[in-house]
Parts: sequence; structure tokens; C-alpha cells
Amino acid sequence: MLTRRSALAGLAASAAAGSLVSTAAEGPALPVCAFSKHFQWTSVEETASLCKELGYDGVDLTVREGGHVLPSRVAHDLPRAVEIVRKAGLSTPMVTAGIVDAASPHAETILKTLASLGIKRYRWGGFRWDEKQKPEAQISSFYDRTKQLDALNRAHGMCAMYHTHSGPGQFGNAFWDIFTVTREFARESISINFDIGHATVEGGFGAWMSTSRMLLPYSRGIAVKDFYWEKNARGVWAPRWCALGKGMVNLPRFFGYVKEAGFTGPIQLHLEYPEMGDAHTGKGMTIERSEFLRLMRADIATLRGAMRQAGLA
Repeated sequence: MLTRRSALAGLAASAAAGSLVSTAAEGPALPVCAFSKHFQWTSVEETASLCKELGYDGVDLTVREGGHVLPSRVAHDLPRAVEIVRKAGLSTPMVTAGIVDAASPHAETILKTLASLGIKRYRWGGFRWDEKQKPEAQISSFYDRTKQLDALNRAHGMCAMYHTHSGPGQFGNAFWDIFTVTREFARESISINFDIGHATVEGGFGAWMSTSRMLLPYSRGIAVKDFYWEKNARGVWAPRWCALGKGMVNLPRFFGYVKEAGFTGPIQLHLEYPEMGDAHTGKGMTIERSEFLRLMRADIATLRGAMRQAGLA
């Protein structure tokens, strides 16, 4: 799995990857999707109505504990939620699932239900590094767990997209680590959900550029957010999430790489900054509704502007 030959083969394959990236998304080739975590303070009905009003193309429904759809009720509740979203004139090209591996509770039921609804992609992830173990052994373990999930995906015609996070202990924070695993599988079943905000946190000066070019051909989804560094209340430098265009993420250049990769698939807008009130955590709504909508409209406009600048919209 970790030979020099396989590494070179994986890198060579990325050059022609554009033609292999999914074209199965509903609606536009690059649908801009709302992350329903930010709307968990309200019903699916109002979420769909607001997302249509705001100008989204689709909704990335949360199918996990605390989400709009609970995993234990997925077979009953997800079809209804998807029907509501689609009746509002929006697509449902993906969901964010609480799946870490094939052994996650309700994993197969979630995949069966998604397949029955024609939703081929879901966000997956959550592997953690253990500093007490050697990285090589852990990568081997993560590969084995991914292989089991791959078999489950192929059985149901599904594609899992591993979401890249930044921070200590996060597998995928170095980006070569998740690349090492996912390149061994067909992108129709195992791929990446590339988060440019987290990529910039981990490689803000220049590594995010090579990281983007390396991983985008293996990505079937993209998440967008922005941040800058500041000292927190404990006096420790930490990422401070902010509105798009106010931080360090270079969206125009990033979308140039997106175009170069031939990417087609859902783009999820994440609004993780504190000005959004508790809506940024998915736990409630603590700001005025009008302010919530104003902030979201501004970020949507910034996102679409960067896409147009790169010739993607």
C-alpha cells in the first residue's frame, strides 16, 4: 500500500482525474449547498424555504445525532426531509452522515436509504491520530477500516467523502495522510470532502496550494469557510473563523485550482464564526433572524463572486 511505486502511480493518475470526478450531482454542475447544521434551530420545512429564498442550489442535510435526521430514524425521516427540500426547488446531492466506518451505528441503513433516494454522496470521517502509536501502523489500520467501508459503499452504489479537518489529532490534518489512504480506492466509492478553510489553517503560507492541487482530483465535495489567527481568551494563538473574504482563505486562487482539477460536485458553505450566534454550532439561534439572513446572504455573494472570477459560474 505504501510503496514508492503506488505513490507515483497515484500522483500520475491525478493528472487525468478531471474526467473521473462525479457528474452525478443534481442541478448545476457546481451546486452551492447550505449546511443544514446552521438551520437546526428550525424545521426542515423552514430550512428549505429559507435556503430557496437565500439563493442556494441545494441542501446538505445532517444525518447524525443532533441533526435534522437522526440515524435511528433515517429510513422513515430522510425520505420525508428530501421530499420537502426537493419540493422547494432545491437539490439534495449529498448528506453529512455520522459515519466513521462500516461499524458505525445504522451505517448500512443510512446507505440503503440514500441509495433509494438517488443520493450518491455522503460526508464521512472522524479517524483520530494516537501519539502513542507509530503513524505507519495507524495508517494501515485506517486503510483496513476504509476498505470495509468501501465494500459497503460499492454494495449500495455510494460514495463516501472524507471531510478534512485541521487541528491536533485529526487524521487528514496533514492531507498527505488521507491522500495515502484514499488514492488506493476508486473515487466512485471512496473520496475526499476538501475543506479549504481547514487546509489554509494547516498550510496558510503556501502548503494549501500544493495540498489543493494534490487532493482536488480525489475530491467529490468541497467545503468553504474562512478564518484568521488571533489569541484566544487563554492567550493562545488559534484560528478565529470569520465571514468569507475577511480572513486568510484565498478563494479566487483556490477556485482556479478547482477549475484546473475539472471538479464537478457539491460546494458546501460553512458559516462557523461566532457572529452567527449558536447557529454556527448547530445548537440554536441566538441572534436576530434578520441578522442571520444578512450574514448568510453576504457569504453566498462572496462565494459566488469568487466562483465567477475563476470562470466557474
